[in-house]
Amino acid sequence: MQPFVPLHTNPHALTILGNFWPRAYDFSPYPMQQRLIRTDPDTRVLVQTQRPTGAARGEVVLLHGLEGGGDAGYIRSMAFRALQAGFVTHRFHMRTCGGTEKLCKTLYHAGLTSDLRSFLEQEPDGIPRYLVGYSLGGNVALKLAGELGNTKLIQGVCAISTPIDLAMAARRIGQRDNLLYEKRFVARMKKRVIGTGRYTEADLAGKDTLYAIDDTVTAPSFGFGTADHYYATQSSRNFLGNVRVPTLLIQSKDDTFIPFEMYQHPALRENPYLRLLATEHGGHLGFLSRQAPRFWADERVVEFLLERHR
Repeated sequence: MQPFVPLHTNPHALTILGNFWPRAYDFSPYPMQQRLIRTDPDTRVLVQTQRPTGAARGEVVLLHGLEGGGDAGYIRSMAFRALQAGFVTHRFHMRTCGGTEKLCKTLYHAGLTSDLRSFLEQEPDGIPRYLVGYSLGGNVALKLAGELGNTKLIQGVCAISTPIDLAMAARRIGQRDNLLYEKRFVARMKKRVIGTGRYTEADLAGKDTLYAIDDTVTAPSFGFGTADHYYATQSSRNFLGNVRVPTLLIQSKDDTFIPFEMYQHPALRENPYLRLLATEHGGHLGFLSRQAPRFWADERVVEFLLERHR
């Protein structure tokens, strides 16, 4: 395994660079199929599927982070690398994301696994299937793996920069050094929530933190009552002990959103299915390497996938 030599050691620099770093790929050999998948009577989600040029080794379901989507840089680079390695890629969009605001009666949340599970159950069996989740998407992937336990529905999970303790992450992102990130997230969330037609600008006036949005919109929408109860019940830390498929967690110790102390969870020592790959630097989803190949985390995920197919 190539050790991570960061392009920069400042976590904020890596977080920002990782988001905006150019990713110019020729996807023309891999035509994209766009599908709206009905996951329950009131919900359709967008899945964008691409296939490798030769026989497929397996399938990878890519799960984006908060207010992300299939065009996020980390999804694009991982999709390209997985296709090169011979894997079908599915860019799975959380409900109301990817332009589906009007196709869902409720929003998504960090522990909503039912849409993903429905999609997996509808897909034909035959080749191994893996989940690769980023940030919020990582929490969804880990939580589903724990819910499934011994399962044939998935054969492995990778989770990158994942807030396995949602309350701890919400407190951290609300701190002063994360002010610009939080403002950006909140602006996007408000736009999407208003886009559903179920809330107005007046409803969200003064709700200027992630906690406030979760307490006002997310938690009540799903019957959690309060943001605190939502965080307490939907954090993947509650489910790690039940994971029974090979699972790789990639996490930087200087993540600007995620205090590394949450990774002292006993399941990460006691559950043999879990492997934590921790780096000193990396920020949040900012694993840019000083040396080629540039996207270090993508290479570690592909290594994990190929290890299952030796």
